[in-house]
Amino acid sequence: MTVTPLTQLLEKYDVPVPRYTSYPAVPNWQSTPEPDAWVAALRAALTAPDSSLAVYVHLPFCESLCTFCGCNNVITRNHERAAPYVDTVLAELDLYLARVPVLAERPVSQIHLGGGTPTFLPPEVLGRLLGGLRERLPRLATDYEGSVEVDPRVTTAPHLEVMRQHGLSRISLGVQDIDPEVLRLVNRNQPLETTAALCARARAAGFDSINFDLIYGLPAQTPESMVRLSEAVIRLRPDRLAVYGFARVPWIKPAQRKFTDEQVPAGAAKRELYEILRDRLLSAGYLEIGLDHFALPHDALAVAAAERTLHRNFMGYAERQTTALLGLGVSAISETPGCYHQNEKVVTVYERRIAAGEIATLRGHVLSDDDRRRAGLIRSLMTVGEASPTPAERADAAAELQALVRDGIVEAGEHEVRVTPAGKPFIRNVAALFDRYLRESPPQGPTYSRAI
Repeated sequence: MTVTPLTQLLEKYDVPVPRYTSYPAVPNWQSTPEPDAWVAALRAALTAPDSSLAVYVHLPFCESLCTFCGCNNVITRNHERAAPYVDTVLAELDLYLARVPVLAERPVSQIHLGGGTPTFLPPEVLGRLLGGLRERLPRLATDYEGSVEVDPRVTTAPHLEVMRQHGLSRISLGVQDIDPEVLRLVNRNQPLETTAALCARARAAGFDSINFDLIYGLPAQTPESMVRLSEAVIRLRPDRLAVYGFARVPWIKPAQRKFTDEQVPAGAAKRELYEILRDRLLSAGYLEIGLDHFALPHDALAVAAAERTLHRNFMGYAERQTTALLGLGVSAISETPGCYHQNEKVVTVYERRIAAGEIATLRGHVLSDDDRRRAGLIRSLMTVGEASPTPAERADAAAELQALVRDGIVEAGEHEVRVTPAGKPFIRNVAALFDRYLRESPPQGPTYSRAI
């Protein structure tokens, strides 16, 4: 094995690949199940008495559009839209409960509110949503965690009070950056003081885990600005951080055409920004978890990584794996061991179909035995950095695997493939070796964000 300089590796491997929150990746989903087939898959997954459930609720509303955002959102200042939408989400859950009554009997390990901006909802509407979820899904697992993503610019003390009253204990603050010029370019006016104030209020309200979302590779970010961001984050000391590489996908998100390629760090310059933040976080006592995540040693994510129970699903990294993930709301994705399902992505269509008593299927994928095998292999690479491909899977990827070994990215034993410390930035490239869809049908146009 040789150690190739990072700049050369970045030039070679910074190519478009999936993020692998699922396998197959969404663009490769085939054989969408009919709604009845999806419901049957959910029912079958929860038949065993020891099965468990996680719930994700997508709340799409935001007051303004951040140009880095790749989420499915609805931009509006009309907060009266929130209450009817919550009614629809609870009606969707009622549809599932009527068809899959065992949902109410299984312990819920996690309820997560994402978006969009969940705290776009007025506090009383947010409370009605949380209360409605708990009323319909009364059994909580002993390790239950309620979590929520928030925008510090619109999150108030009454929001925090309502969320704590309904059992939410982890709060994730959208921060992204603190530099005024970077924030101007991404259309997010959020002074550091706003973030710091909400962080302090959340601690006082009793949230026991605070996460910051940061992004590297944004327009106008520099090594100097990343040092300032690192210092500010370490002073506020969140329990965990998600540090995402900016996914430049203007063919999907036209708002990203607001800035030019020359303004956006790429390749080695982009990776340098991450390394600046990484070095300072590690020196401050944080542990690097999986891909682009950090946590203090006491945090549940760090504990799961140490115990090798870390999981990865459509919500990203999680401390535990559940039998099923039920996604509620527009564009929400659900998962069972044998099936993926996504809701309609247009709010009006989603609401109309739920009102008609339909499961609002947009697309999905029924996993083959090969899919399930490869999904487990890729998940293992993304969580613990190693996996055991079959001889046939190794043979299919033999040439590329040898190149990764030569470049010091992986070590290949008789049965296992391990990502080296130097290869950690390239985990997605390693996972792509075993992606049959990507190998057999490479995308003909822009589909994925770049690896780094």
